[in-house]
Amino acid sequence: MRSSKRLSIVLVSVVILLNSPAGLCGCYKRIFSFGDSIIDTGNFAHVTGNGPSAIKELPYGMTYFNHPTGRISDGRVIVDFYAQALQLPLIPPNLPEQDSGLFPTGANFAVFGSTALPSSYYRRWNHSVSTPSHLGEQIDWFKGMLQRIAPGDGDKRQLLGESIIVLGEIGGNDYNFWFGARRPREQAYQFIPDIVALIGSFAQDLIGLGAKTIVIPNNFPIGCVPSYLSGFQSDNPADYDEHRCLRWYNDFSSRHNQALLDEVHRLMARNPGVKLIYADYYGAAMELVMNPGRFGIGDPLVACCGGGGRYHTDKGCDKTARVWGIPGSFASWDGMHMTEKAYDVIAQGVLNGPFADPPLLRSC
Repeated sequence: MRSSKRLSIVLVSVVILLNSPAGLCGCYKRIFSFGDSIIDTGNFAHVTGNGPSAIKELPYGMTYFNHPTGRISDGRVIVDFYAQALQLPLIPPNLPEQDSGLFPTGANFAVFGSTALPSSYYRRWNHSVSTPSHLGEQIDWFKGMLQRIAPGDGDKRQLLGESIIVLGEIGGNDYNFWFGARRPREQAYQFIPDIVALIGSFAQDLIGLGAKTIVIPNNFPIGCVPSYLSGFQSDNPADYDEHRCLRWYNDFSSRHNQALLDEVHRLMARNPGVKLIYADYYGAAMELVMNPGRFGIGDPLVACCGGGGRYHTDKGCDKTARVWGIPGSFASWDGMHMTEKAYDVIAQGVLNGPFADPPLLRSC
């Protein structure tokens, strides 16, 4: 009987340890993140200076913070949930302290409207892209910060070895700007190899600097995004899938994601000592579409903040827009970006599975 009790105690202890948040055992001391509006925590708001911007005013930030923070949502974004799960403070945007910040727990380099490829790439397509940043520029900011706070090669490798890199989501705006300009949609297939190769190249660059753990998220199912559903409405029922999403655009996102997964597998083969975590944002977001009631979501295809119309998208989200209900009962915040509730669901799918392999909290 006594041995049985001891065995039970040991088993319970093991289960507790296995299920403890990684931050409790000091697994990661910092998060460095790159991307666009999906995880921007204030860089774009800083770029605008004293200029007006809807994201600087309520209802942005109405949930959790109770005031606007520069996040393009009603509250927290995905990287915030990663930080909290790893027992770290919310990761600050880099630009406000670009030349002086020590960033002891990491920094966020993501900027609203950013692309993977620079605008010069699209000139060959006679396509004008106005973007406040691109992935290469964000990586350059990161390298400048790294040189300032860890000047020696050994210092860099130690710092990065204790950190986790979140490389994206990035690339979504490359496609958004093309589709939004009503350019031939099939031509966008030609961008996928270059965008994916660029992401892979920068991942390898970061590994060369000493990164040991990198999360590489895929793209969202854009065919289920209210702004797409509104902007590309069709009278042909065959253009929609069983979830009322636009079939072609989700297939396009899947094509990008498969190419990205292939690239991650190549990086894994080349770097066996590095943890490369493919985060399936597409799959996690589709859970909200397929099983909205499970998460307390009403119609997952309509925006919480906006105007009227089928998808609440005939007006943008700003201080004069209508908030159609409690944001926690919506998946989409403003027609393009998601609510805190949706970002929480997606983050949990990456942190605990099944939408990452390995789940982030099991990556130590």
